[in-house]
Amino acid sequence: MSYPILLIFHLLLAIAFIGTVFVEVVMLSGMRHKVPKEMMRVVETEFGNRAVKIMPTVIILLYTFGILLAWQHRGALAQPFASSFGALLTLKILLAISIFAHFITAMVLRKKKRLNGRISARIHLSIFMHMITIVVLAKGMYYF
Repeated sequence: MSYPILLIFHLLLAIAFIGTVFVEVVMLSGMRHKVPKEMMRVVETEFGNRAVKIMPTVIILLYTFGILLAWQHRGALAQPFASSFGALLTLKILLAISIFAHFITAMVLRKKKRLNGRISARIHLSIFMHMITIVVLAKGMYYF
């Protein structure tokens, strides 16, 4: 598959992932004080259930396309500190690995029924901040 096609699929999947986390972190949290608790609980539960069904596939594909893209830059990754591009790409990959670890942690805690609102909010906020950093680094790779 050509690099531009890989990149487009990767970007579309990243938009889906980032958008989902954005809704959870920014949109839903902003509604909590304005919507009755019972209704908010239903909305969050249903949103979470839908995300649990869709996001594993999105994440698997996102990471698959990310790995295929990274393979195209294996020369830069072989010596990550020889160029700013290689260093920023390496940092992006490390952040992506961290996001994946966050995701797995959330799924395990959810399965064990230990994922409460506070832990979930912290995980989502951390993932959101990681994602924002990755987006900035992605743009910076071609300008620094």
